Amino acid sequence: MPHATDTAPASASFSGVDTWVFDLDNTLYPPGLDLWRQIDLNMRSYIADYLGLSLDDAFALQKGYYRKYGTSLRGLMIEHGMDPDPFLANAHNIDLSELDPAPELGEALGALPGRKLVYTNGSRAHAEAILGKLGISDHFADVHDIVASEFHPKPQEPAYRHFLGLYGVEPTRAAMFEDLARNLEVPHALGMRTVLVVPRGLAVSPADREAWEHDGRDAQHIQHVTDDLPAFLRAVRGVIARDAG
Repeated sequence: MPHATDTAPASASFSGVDTWVFDLDNTLYPPGLDLWRQIDLNMRSYIADYLGLSLDDAFALQKGYYRKYGTSLRGLMIEHGMDPDPFLANAHNIDLSELDPAPELGEALGALPGRKLVYTNGSRAHAEAILGKLGISDHFADVHDIVASEFHPKPQEPAYRHFLGLYGVEPTRAAMFEDLARNLEVPHALGMRTVLVVPRGLAVSPADREAWEHDGRDAQHIQHVTDDLPAFLRAVRGVIARDAG
């Protein structure tokens, strides 16, 4: 059985955290939106055109590389020498009209003590567009994207170590928020607090993700689970303030 959602984190859980690390897609915006499906379809079409495949064959290759290499792009670069820049630009050419400002999330982020960073396997341009549409850009010190990661994606351990070193993050004083359990295994091993962000009711939407991507939700490296990120952050801020008082 998966973890129950956690709306009242224990006070010790986030004691001493001074860096808050957030994934982007399906984490800072609700997983039920159509954005990831658009990205997925864009990648599939690009791969089909690039390699001369049917859409079905492109889909199989895309998901196979994603599972093996961490991102489809990484597999395409290794196996086919693909130029990443056009691929990323095409993948993230999506309609953001259904993405509304998130003032509650902004307030919750602003109340957290310490530095906030976005760490995404996507591009900086995509992240900045999302953050801007949500109205929360000012709360983040920086965006660490796949280019800054030298195209080594999560969940590969060297990618996390590169990120931590680049920003001078002490993992035992950091927390990471992700929508994929497998992307929290290394952060937990390095000493970070881990929070899995899930759709409401822990539902799995095949339109958003492959079923295997939800594996590990009940694993030991998942310390907290939430289906309401603003509420969870407010609860975290509450226990931090209580401890400080």
